[in-house]
Amino acid sequence: MDSKKIRKGIGRFFGWLGLNFSSLIIKFIPERWIYGFAKNIAGLGFIIARKQRKIALESLTIAFGAEKSKAKVEQIAKDCFIFMAKAGLELLFFMDKPALLKKHVEFVGRKNLDNALSKGKGVILVSAHFGNFPLMLVKLSLEDYKTATIMRYMRDVRAEKFFMAKRTQVGIKTIYSQPRRACVEAVIKTLRNNELVFIPLDQNFGTGGVFVDFFGKKAATATGPVVLALRTQATILPCFIVRQKDDTHKIIFEEPLNLEKARTYQETIITNIQKLTSIIESYIRRYPAEWGWIHRRWKSRPNLGKGGV
Repeated sequence: MDSKKIRKGIGRFFGWLGLNFSSLIIKFIPERWIYGFAKNIAGLGFIIARKQRKIALESLTIAFGAEKSKAKVEQIAKDCFIFMAKAGLELLFFMDKPALLKKHVEFVGRKNLDNALSKGKGVILVSAHFGNFPLMLVKLSLEDYKTATIMRYMRDVRAEKFFMAKRTQVGIKTIYSQPRRACVEAVIKTLRNNELVFIPLDQNFGTGGVFVDFFGKKAATATGPVVLALRTQATILPCFIVRQKDDTHKIIFEEPLNLEKARTYQETIITNIQKLTSIIESYIRRYPAEWGWIHRRWKSRPNLGKGGV
């Protein structure tokens, strides 16, 4: 057997054990202990997870190398690991305590959301793997907003079943990104029912999207939100969940995106995807530790010799 596959299998097995261990522990510890426990896990993870640490430092250097010192970049990476540990543990903790979660997470700019829904065409919530975004989906569902999210299948089948059950438990509908046709049909149906569809727009999209500026470097980006909005007249509403100093959260609903029409359909797509990407970048710049730096956002490169954007 391929040694790489063996290593991945071992990694997923220990990840699965860690998930189950955390799920068990979180049932017995008080809320005030969660965040201290998370810091300990994060400190250990930063040492052990060498590959993820390397990716985070590389990504931060691409984004901030000319602006921040090496020491500052490393501190943001450490803070990012702490953030991820906090987010995972509190999600496990609050999903079984809906009344407590409701008090822990606050809406800002809710009128923007309600006004968008009042148009009856559905709402595309555009965000990123930023903040504790799964907690945002839970809060929306608990506040009686019919909410769906587009997800990739997780590589670990056991973890996928675990989180699928959790999402179903709190009323979040899952739309898988593959197969593509089924995904598009499910999203359009959801929007036509005047529901919310959450789409994170911050991950490398290979050759299937468009290249737009992200921290001054071209990044392959999905076009789904703009394509779907043009097709359905749904409102695109940028939204972000931001952790507060006391570990409560605020979900911020921005003003709806005013779709700008360009000379051609393709230019219209690129123009508006750039606008959304710039909004996402602005939040990451303000709260750098709350974004998933362990993802290789700039992995795909435009082929300028063949008409790359």
